[in-house]
Amino acid sequence: MKYTGSNQELISILNENEVTKESLKERNENDFMLIWFKSDSNLLTIDSKSYEFKSNQIVCLTEFHKLSDVNIKDARVIRFNRSFYCILDNDEEVSCKGLLFFGATNVPVIDISSSEIEIFETVYKMFQLELKTDDNLQLEMLQMMLKRFLILCTRAFKKQTEYHSLNLQQQDIIREYNYLVEKHFREKQSVKEYAEMLYKSPKTLSNLFSKMGEKTPLEFIHHRILIEAKRLLMHSNQSIKEIAFEIGFEDQQSFSRFFKNKAGISPLHYRKDK
Repeated sequence: MKYTGSNQELISILNENEVTKESLKERNENDFMLIWFKSDSNLLTIDSKSYEFKSNQIVCLTEFHKLSDVNIKDARVIRFNRSFYCILDNDEEVSCKGLLFFGATNVPVIDISSSEIEIFETVYKMFQLELKTDDNLQLEMLQMMLKRFLILCTRAFKKQTEYHSLNLQQQDIIREYNYLVEKHFREKQSVKEYAEMLYKSPKTLSNLFSKMGEKTPLEFIHHRILIEAKRLLMHSNQSIKEIAFEIGFEDQQSFSRFFKNKAGISPLHYRKDK
């Protein structure tokens, strides 16, 4: 089931019996995808890292994630484009920028608790009903359903991570840092540059990341660079020298040292092994 608007707005739902390897690998520009797994033992390789998903987990992906080794038993898929609903322009409504999408390093996996399943199911059913309704309010209603679903995902994700230990202002700083790294990692590779963009000190950012119990702000940048390097080595025909320049290194040698230090293998051997 899908809706296509007059201005290229697109949202679609694939139910359990409609999800295939091909449908998941098919990616369009400005594409966002939520995969809701409805059974255990679902396997996906995302950006060369293997994941196993259990029943009632949701993973959030953008057009930039590279999928391979897809083995799905039962899942539902909600896919929409930026014309239908722009995550960036509507961040005040759903607060998922830098969290569920454009989060730079981690693939967001949401665990739906038993107390939350009923409301997730209700919103999903309303989605399905609205996709069958053809009137002049359909677009607005579908956007409302998507916003509701994204808010549910955001709340659930915050509960299960260390975000709940931060106040709203601190959460927003972390989310904005995540987004800025996603946007600028090719040309800005120091914590100081991002701290200046956020009007904060590097120490403030370090303290916030420490509360999250995750990577340091610098490790966060490095990990994002490493993800992009692996994507390009696996999925492009660019030379290692070209990849080095594309992700912000002055020469191939400094890139190779960085990659081997972080991945434990040279870029050349990584490409051959994959």
